[in-house]
Amino acid sequence: MRILSKRQLKELVLYSPQHVARLEAAGAFPKRVQLGQCRVGWIEQEVLDWLQERIQRREQAQTGSR
Repeated sequence: MRILSKRQLKELVLYSPQHVARLEAAGAFPKRVQLGQCRVGWIEQEVLDWLQERIQRREQAQTGSR
């Protein structure tokens, strides 16, 4: 299992930390893992699964509109 830092997460999903926090609070993004008092991370596979779900939704929308 690999843990992503805030910087790695931002490079992967292209969202600001504030937007990620809003999505997490709404239950629409994988929850962060508290690694220490001032350190958090995200489980890479959960984030990749979240991205894959968005890609599949896009493909379904394109297929459904034909």
